[in-house]
Parts: sequence; C-alpha cells; structure tokens
Amino acid sequence: MHDTIKYETIKHDIVKIERIETQAIIGAYEFEWEAPQPLILDLELATNFNKAFASDALDDALNYDAITQTVRAFCEQSRYELLEALAGGLIRRVMDDYPVDKMAVKIRKPEALKHALATIWCERSREQMDKLTLVEKRMTKE
Repeated sequence: MHDTIKYETIKHDIVKIERIETQAIIGAYEFEWEAPQPLILDLELATNFNKAFASDALDDALNYDAITQTVRAFCEQSRYELLEALAGGLIRRVMDDYPVDKMAVKIRKPEALKHALATIWCERSREQMDKLTLVEKRMTKE
C-alpha cells in the first residue's frame, strides 16, 4: 500500500529550464571584456502550481518562454567580473519579475578554461535575497 502524500509537507513545486544559451561580457581579465562570451544556464524555480491545477491557464503558471527571454536579456545587457555576481543579479531579477519563492541557477562558461568547464551553482530563497545587498550590474569596465 502506498503512503498518502501529506500536502502540508510539500513546500514547493519546481519548474526546470535547462540549457539556456546566451552570452555576456563577463570576466575578471581585461581581454574578457573585448567581446561577449557564451554562457549556458540551467534554472530551477520553486513556485506553487495550485492555481494552474485549477485553471489550466498560462496566466496562473510560470511562463517558461518569458523567463527564458528575461534571463537571456539580463545576461546580454550585464557587465560583471564574476559569474557569482551575475548569478546574484539574475536571481534578484527573476524574483522581482515572477512568482518564484526559491531559485537555483547553474552557469557554465565554456570558453573560460582551456582544458576544463568553469561552472557555478547557487540557490537562494526570496527571504535570503531580501537580506542581501548586491553589486549593481555595470555597463562598462572601470
């Protein structure tokens, strides 16, 4: 016999958007600011599906395409030295624009290392992000 799911223990439903291809001018070295570099991102977005269960309407769910376009535009318009700072700015932007309670992002920078793949992963809740002060995205190298 299967155990009954205790709905009060389920805290989040998860949407995953994987392999978002974009580019950004990003890096700690001067030569990295000469041209945009490719990035590949994976997102995990914690939200609540209850309204979508009842309505079957896109307005009651996360719009994957809109989120993907937001992420791509944010990366393409940003100027950070660190992937970590980009991740923080990106999480803040997605949480500002969409009903996401918790978010994880994995960012890969395929051309950063000659014989390896540079990757970062971070996860933050809305509550954690509300307590952080982030560096503002920079439009030019100082």
